[in-house]
Amino acid sequence: MKRPKSYNFNVKPRKPNALFMGILKHFAAYPDMRARDFECEYINMDGIEPPYFLLANHASEMDFRILYAAIRPHNMNYVVAIDAMHDNGIGLMRFAGGICKRKFIQDMSLIRNMKYCVEHYDNPVCIYPEARYTFDGTQSYVPPSVGKMAKLLKVPVVLLIAYGNFICCPQWNKDKFKKRLAPCKAKLVCVADAEEVQRLSADEINARIRENFVYDDFAYQYENKIKLDFKERARGLHHILYQCCECGAEFEMYSSGTTLECRHCGKKWEMTEYGRLEAHDGNTKFAHIPDWFRWERENVRREVEAGTYCIEDEIEVHTLPKNKYFAQGRGKFRQDKTGTHFWCNYYGEPFEMHLAPNQLESVHIEFDYRDRKKREFFGDCLDISKHDDSFWLHPVNVRDCIMKISFATEELYQLEHRRIKNKLGKK
Repeated sequence: MKRPKSYNFNVKPRKPNALFMGILKHFAAYPDMRARDFECEYINMDGIEPPYFLLANHASEMDFRILYAAIRPHNMNYVVAIDAMHDNGIGLMRFAGGICKRKFIQDMSLIRNMKYCVEHYDNPVCIYPEARYTFDGTQSYVPPSVGKMAKLLKVPVVLLIAYGNFICCPQWNKDKFKKRLAPCKAKLVCVADAEEVQRLSADEINARIRENFVYDDFAYQYENKIKLDFKERARGLHHILYQCCECGAEFEMYSSGTTLECRHCGKKWEMTEYGRLEAHDGNTKFAHIPDWFRWERENVRREVEAGTYCIEDEIEVHTLPKNKYFAQGRGKFRQDKTGTHFWCNYYGEPFEMHLAPNQLESVHIEFDYRDRKKREFFGDCLDISKHDDSFWLHPVNVRDCIMKISFATEELYQLEHRRIKNKLGKK
């Protein structure tokens, strides 16, 4: 197979087309936000005008509507993953101000393109610093490179924290989200103005970001008594709650309707209209879904630290060099204490990738993924990239393992960095 062309990340971003964005906002974003009683609180924003560096939490397909409502009347340039470019069309996304990127790789062209937008366009430049959707409605890891990026851009740093955007459209249950009218709120917070960005260190900027970049959408739902009576609200929950908290069995959780169950021990839970879990019988160990999610991560951390963690499986492989997926057939995947490894066909040639723990900060995963252009069903998958291509890996035999792989990738990375830091400290 002839190697297809890759996306050219050196191409300069476009200024968002004002007419196109005006139509899109007034006929899609703003009406939806009115239907959801959207309100935005502005904190330390007096005198802050674009361009500024905008960091937003990433929860669902609702995010862009909330962003545009919060920064109204401004447009923005925004960093977008190459798979989103594929889904919506490269030309259209660039027309709207998109800056393309592959996830979880170091990319100097991204810095140059963001700097170009700051210097040439009077728009906010937006990134999702978590680089993926939240799976449990809470914040995840924000890399320290964000503070360095802020120093390079030399503009105010603003956070947008949204609420309600996750509970109406979690990544494990996205069907009919437009009919789940959860009220949406947001706060726009300036954590450092231009003068402070110049004066503060990258670590000090990161500390301010971490202090304010906190959210919990299930807590927001429960505390505000937001009733979501969608009859399939628990469907897909087993994707993230893959380990039974009663018997400890992995990958034997199932969900449908409003029920989550373990088919190893038989324990069942009901997901209430307020986003809580209640055991059908006996004690409810975790009523708050993020608590169960954190418990799973802690279990993976213990495996990683003990050196016993390992997942190995056959995989189906697709590649995404630019705007089209290419099937590469079957391959093999293994992740253990030595890092993340896979072997596959690559446009007719044998290929293998070996990433040490400190080479892969995190990994992008998708549940029940579909190629929107071909309407081809890929199923659960993880996305690992190099600079000129992205590999979409679909486990064949081990069900519901990608959430654990995601946890392990981050825990392997953190463990290796602690080791490196300790070694340097002893010298």
